[in-house]
Amino acid sequence: MSASGPTEDPRDDLRVTAPKRVAAGVPAVAHAMEYSLAQAGPRRTLLTLLSLNQAEGIDCPGCAWPDPQHRHKNEYCENGAKHVSDEATTRRVTREFFAAHPVDELDRKSDLWLNQQGRLTEPMVKRPGATHYEPIGWDEALGIVADELTALGSPDEAMFYTSGRLNNEAAFLLQLFARAYGTNNLPDCSNMCHESSGSGLGETLGIGKGSVSLDDIHESDLVFVVGQNPGTNHPRMLSALEETKRNGGKVIAVNPLPEAGLFRFKNPQKARGVVGRGTEIADQFLKIRPGGDLALFQMLNRLLLEAEDAAPGTVLDHDYIAAHTTGFDAFAAHARTITWEHVLTATGLTRAEIEQVHAQVLASRRIIVCWAMGLTQHKHGVPTIRELVSFLLLRGNLGRPGAGVCPVRGHSNVQGDRTMGIWERVPDRFLDALAAEFDFAPPRAHGYDSVAGVRAMRDGRAKVFVGVAGNFVRAMSDSDVTEAALRSCSLTVQISTKLNRSHTVCGETALILPTLGRSDRDVQASGEQFVTVEDSMSEVHQSRGRLAPASPHLLSEVAIISRLARRTLGPGGAIPWEDFEADYALVRDRIARVVPGFEDFNERVAVPGGFRLPNPVNSGVFPTPSGKAVFVVNQPEWIEPPAGHLVLQTLRSHDQWNTIPYAMNDRYRGIHDARRIVMVNPDDLAELGLADRDLVDLVSVWTDGSERRAEGFRVVAYPAARGSAASYYPETNVLVPLDSVAEISNTPTSKGVIVRLEPAGGAGAAAG
Repeated sequence: MSASGPTEDPRDDLRVTAPKRVAAGVPAVAHAMEYSLAQAGPRRTLLTLLSLNQAEGIDCPGCAWPDPQHRHKNEYCENGAKHVSDEATTRRVTREFFAAHPVDELDRKSDLWLNQQGRLTEPMVKRPGATHYEPIGWDEALGIVADELTALGSPDEAMFYTSGRLNNEAAFLLQLFARAYGTNNLPDCSNMCHESSGSGLGETLGIGKGSVSLDDIHESDLVFVVGQNPGTNHPRMLSALEETKRNGGKVIAVNPLPEAGLFRFKNPQKARGVVGRGTEIADQFLKIRPGGDLALFQMLNRLLLEAEDAAPGTVLDHDYIAAHTTGFDAFAAHARTITWEHVLTATGLTRAEIEQVHAQVLASRRIIVCWAMGLTQHKHGVPTIRELVSFLLLRGNLGRPGAGVCPVRGHSNVQGDRTMGIWERVPDRFLDALAAEFDFAPPRAHGYDSVAGVRAMRDGRAKVFVGVAGNFVRAMSDSDVTEAALRSCSLTVQISTKLNRSHTVCGETALILPTLGRSDRDVQASGEQFVTVEDSMSEVHQSRGRLAPASPHLLSEVAIISRLARRTLGPGGAIPWEDFEADYALVRDRIARVVPGFEDFNERVAVPGGFRLPNPVNSGVFPTPSGKAVFVVNQPEWIEPPAGHLVLQTLRSHDQWNTIPYAMNDRYRGIHDARRIVMVNPDDLAELGLADRDLVDLVSVWTDGSERRAEGFRVVAYPAARGSAASYYPETNVLVPLDSVAEISNTPTSKGVIVRLEPAGGAGAAAG
């Protein structure tokens, strides 16, 4: 069994308190320390937290928010401290644990229980027909993978998935191995979260990244925070917004749920955050209906055009539009057709609220729009991103201080993985550079993204799944279909630090290959190594572990990928895999020659704090076909649930990192000791004939007539936007069909699920 690990699988025992109106402060410090000390003990907690997000320390795996130039000695948030302590835990999952727990028993355990068992310690294999995992040596384990890959009828029958926990060096080697093997099947977590951002920004600006820096946030006159909850998902953003406010800037929050951090922030690193009232963050909070953001920005754009009509030459930046954009006339003509009736229906806001926002926009010269999955995980997510880009273009709010686009990523290196070539549709220029550097012909046909990959496994077109970090089976939509697809594979491989549900959903043969964590020291033949990451604002910097590895049997991700590539591809060739494993600086030398912006990589990343990749948008250069930024005409779209239905958004709790809960609480929302809950406005409950704490099944309905059911959720009366509901993932992923995806980006539509609430155990319950 795991050392000092819990033995009881937690059960819901709901307790509700009033939602908080302030985030962080002393309670956040106390909760972080309580969890950290319980997991890692005093010494390991001190070693990790004092080096977390420092210039030569551990990059926090918890999110991708950038580090300030002048760093506090405690440069971390509550959830970052929890996350790194979760990895630095003293609990261990040993061969004895696997001998005691058959796979089918583990498959019935909760996500929280599996994670709490601790760090994986040695390679394990579940052989065909076996009921348990058993120990296996590294050489045999990698041989099983290599033999399976070489026996496939086509390289495209294999998939190589990764999450944003991977570092740049390992990500570069993973895509190099996959392409040298012969496939572009490189799905990643971006497919499920910010793919709509990349698609929308790529179409309009020519580059799928944000354009702003931390200094821009601080200097902005007006920051929109749309479809995101910084207090839980990236709390250090609140420090930046606090600086915005102290410099005289304004913040407008747009979200279906009231979020504590967007009301008031008590910075525990400042005296005013400990003994004072803290800082009010949102000057205006728009409690918008899910999916109404497109309509909101369309009306703001119409109002800007009308304001220009009323005072010609004073509102729009005509010089910028003429010099740097295309498509304005068609866009403007369409924007004038947007009606108040449509916008008020789609958003659930009042005309006065929207006009108040418009007044703030007119009073602001420098504007930033930040957003997250509240925008991207909708069927019309890409049009929404395109519309907000047009909103910024109208007044030239790109490429100048204090202005620009700011997609806020959740994983620490999800943006870096894409930069390194983890993409099933990587441009030919990247493949050309790989071919020139490594003397092979990379495949050119586009590969599978995450959704297409599940379809391929389901249909027998993909037979081997290799997951490098992450928890694919719980991150994907359509849980039942995803699980069946993984189980149909001949081989599933999970390269991981801790146990999760993806280890219990096995192919015919299944391997668990344990790897070093961010907090672990990484020593190779040439000495101690560091890795690099890229944050949400294109800053590239080091990460260097401080702790002794959790087990002497662990390998780094770079080592695992390098050894697997040697075993699969055979000796010879122009790719020196053994050298790459021995010295990560050699990997960075190759990255410098392949990936634009990484010239002199080793020298530049040695500077404390690293360096920032260039964004051509900030120089007025747009790598679009026309060479200009593009105004796009977006048709009005919103979600119209039928009578008796609500629009559900899935989200994570405060004590959760991606798919993994750390506890059964959502402290800021006042939810304690339960996860199978659904938050609904009290007025909606009254209309539906339901009461607070009723037990219901969530039934999602789809245009093809199909339905999905998630059973046994407790209703919580909550001040959500009218017509909406909210519940936690991954428990609700089952409600989203595989084919319900955003236009263009193919992202699952987890923020726009039409549901009805049926009394639990009622008619049709057995159909789930």
